[in-house]
Amino acid sequence: MFRRRKPAIQIKTAEQVELMRKAGLLVGQTLGLLRDAVKPGITTLDLDRLAEAHIRDNGGIPSFKGYHGFTGTICASVNEEIVHGIPRPDKVLGEGDIISIDCGAIVEGWHGDSAITVPVGEITPGLRRLLDVTEASMWHGLAAGVAGARLTDMSHAIEAYVRSQGDYGIVEGYGGHGIGTEMHMDPLIPNHGAPGHGPVLEVGMCFAVEPMVNLGTKDTEELDDGWTVVTTDGRYSAHFEHTFAVTENGPRVLTALDEGSEWFAKLKA
Repeated sequence: MFRRRKPAIQIKTAEQVELMRKAGLLVGQTLGLLRDAVKPGITTLDLDRLAEAHIRDNGGIPSFKGYHGFTGTICASVNEEIVHGIPRPDKVLGEGDIISIDCGAIVEGWHGDSAITVPVGEITPGLRRLLDVTEASMWHGLAAGVAGARLTDMSHAIEAYVRSQGDYGIVEGYGGHGIGTEMHMDPLIPNHGAPGHGPVLEVGMCFAVEPMVNLGTKDTEELDDGWTVVTTDGRYSAHFEHTFAVTENGPRVLTALDEGSEWFAKLKA
């Protein structure tokens, strides 16, 4: 049984965190496969099929497929699409595009969830910087996920880093979340806000941290497909995500192949 706190944040045992690591590792490996497959001319449905085959061949179940009717194994969001893009056979990637690939897998009843934004061929320096800023902001948020901190300490770390890097739009209304025996659990983790609010982080809590950062304004709209979220000004957006566990020794990034050691060392330096 799980101990519960208010709000209802699931607390995992060390053994359960190890099971989540299995799911997280599978997700991380799948995203590595997809990163290498991204090239001009490939479709988002091609990427989706690669992801599903890899997850199932390695003993996992795609988290997204069938979730509230979603048809894909991945969310494939291109350029001005922020999140929840539906993989399609007619969505062909072109030179200079960027694509957010969000992927989830279930292993032995436990979830892993992660996202990367990948350049398609050569991209502009401005887009490269957008990707770098968004990814680094995620790692600042993850680094704040230590036992004894407050939930919004992660939110503030993300926002503070993005604001320090330029005039970017930080998406509101979408954000990180608790994760464990379900993909989306309490609490929501905004990517902005003051520090020192929300529940105290405890060893055994697991969260997905996922900043979404726009080149233009923060404003968004959902398309008529009921899923795809886009920027209202048509400018491009980047999205990164990792699942991590709060441990006695700091955050353990369950969907990173090295559990975050390289990035955390870089931040300390």
